[in-house]
Amino acid sequence: MDIRQLQYLAALAREKHFTRAAQACHVTQPTLSERIRQLEEELGVAIVERGQRFHGFTEDGMRVLKWAQVILDNWSAMRQDIGRLKESEGGVSGRLTISVIPSALPIAGLLSKIMRATHPNVDLVVLSGTSDEVQKALEDYSSDVGITYLDNEPIHGVIARPVYRERYCLFVAADDPLAALKSISWSDAANHPLALLTQNMQNRRIIDRTFHSVNAIPAIKVETNSIMNLCASVRDTGLAAVMPEYIQSILGPGSDLVAIPMREPLIEHSVGLVALDRSPMPTLITLVIEMAAKLEQHLRTGQPLV
Repeated sequence: MDIRQLQYLAALAREKHFTRAAQACHVTQPTLSERIRQLEEELGVAIVERGQRFHGFTEDGMRVLKWAQVILDNWSAMRQDIGRLKESEGGVSGRLTISVIPSALPIAGLLSKIMRATHPNVDLVVLSGTSDEVQKALEDYSSDVGITYLDNEPIHGVIARPVYRERYCLFVAADDPLAALKSISWSDAANHPLALLTQNMQNRRIIDRTFHSVNAIPAIKVETNSIMNLCASVRDTGLAAVMPEYIQSILGPGSDLVAIPMREPLIEHSVGLVALDRSPMPTLITLVIEMAAKLEQHLRTGQPLV
């Protein structure tokens, strides 16, 4: 058994197609298939369901895949940690993958800003997904860390670093009659045609529960899994959208959208950085946790990011 065999197996799980997995690993399809077959012979179990195409993994194969993902993650963390000891002027380097709930994507941008300023040799991959997808990405080691809710539907088996409290505003166009309001109740907001995130999003589940708690039935006209599309819907269609309060600061002072704080009731939830709880902790994950602490301080006190 060697690392390349495990990498081929992980690529097959990710791509779900022999040819694409081989291309991702920069080898031929027969080479990838043969190395996985050799792994099956060595372990004495069938890993892949046999057929003309990839049909999935056997029950034993799923157990092998899980171990392969753990080994590959620890191998990568070891290389990063040893590499850090060898570095001098170049600073820390590596690749960090972050899975983020859509409502927190702008926060991921701020986190990237800090990382780029302090550790420019670290490459970042930022992926958007539901809170369930964030958890799965951590569990199968396809992401190093996640940004998600910490107290509403919490993820277990992780260390968590709170970054901000998510509060909610009703965003409307500047020429909307509601734009002059200092605040609005959830009941009144339900009377305005709305654009909201899709129901598989935890943000949407929070919003739905809150409307239900005040016996309000919102008029939902557009659903999307993109914060950007929510903003466009408000600007271009005359709809309103319930979004996190901090989106206002991301849009900037020249925005043609107005954020109205939502009261009665006042709802807020903790959002932060999560990573699998393990020892030793990989170097890059330790660094990004430190960056999250700086970001939390910036959002809370207004101190400079960098």
